This record gives sequence, structure tokens and C-alpha cells, in this order.
Amino acid sequence: MMKHFAKRGIVRLWMVVLLAGLSMVMVSGVASAVKIGDEYGGGIVFYVDGTGNHGLVAAKADFLEEMNWEDAKSACESLVSNSYSDWFLPNKEQLNLLYNKRSAVGGFSGYGYWSSTEYNAGGAWGQNFVYGYQFYFSKFYGLCVRAVRAF
Repeated sequence: MMKHFAKRGIVRLWMVVLLAGLSMVMVSGVASAVKIGDEYGGGIVFYVDGTGNHGLVAAKADFLEEMNWEDAKSACESLVSNSYSDWFLPNKEQLNLLYNKRSAVGGFSGYGYWSSTEYNAGGAWGQNFVYGYQFYFSKFYGLCVRAVRAF
């Protein structure tokens, strides 16, 4: 009688392990199906890493007005959109990735966008969204702002 119960317990344990493994495969399968231009994680996907499970999304629209650098950083960090509150101002490299996928994301209204990367105490890096070059600019002047978040 004891052998019979022991076998049942082992079978149940293996079933739990098997089901847990299947659910992990299904979850990672959903994330790996995400591609550039998809709506996902509260925004539009513009970067997916080599694993297919992580990447970056851009907010669906710019902030309505141009902002100085400090206000741009604060606005992104304070943004709550589509139930997500972990938005940030992209760094110089992330902003360049966003520029390269701008047609897949859409909705860009300006020529120059802020990055979070500082050049020096008085300046930070931005990117021209017409010609693609990066430049440093006084933090006190206004540029366009697009928040991003990681998934």
C-alpha cells in the first residue's frame, strides 16, 4: 500500500514540474513574438535584443511642447501611461536606435529630441530627427521629448 502512495506522489510532482516548465516556455514564447513596430508594453517597440525577450518601447506620442533638459527628464520619469510608470528619457544610444526605427514608431513632430546623456554641466546630447546627426545643446533650450521604457 505504501509503494502505491509513493508512486502517486512522484507522479504528481513530475506533473507539477512539467506544467511549470510548459508555462515558462509559453511566457517566453509570447515575448519573443514581439517585433519592431508592434504595440507592446504601453508603447511601440523600437528595439528587441538578441534573446527576443527584452527590448525598448517608445511612448506613442511626443510630449506636447518642447522642454528644457531638466524638465524633459522629469516629465519622462513622472509619466504614467497605459498603466506603466517606469518611463525615462532615452540615453544617447537609445535615442539613436529610436531615430533609426522612427518610421516604425511614427508620430515624431520635431526636428530635435533630447537624450539623457550629458555633454557637460551646461549641455546635453540631442538628436536631429530629420538628418540623423547627434549634437550637444544648452540644457536651457527647448527640444522635443519622447519617453521610452524597457520590457
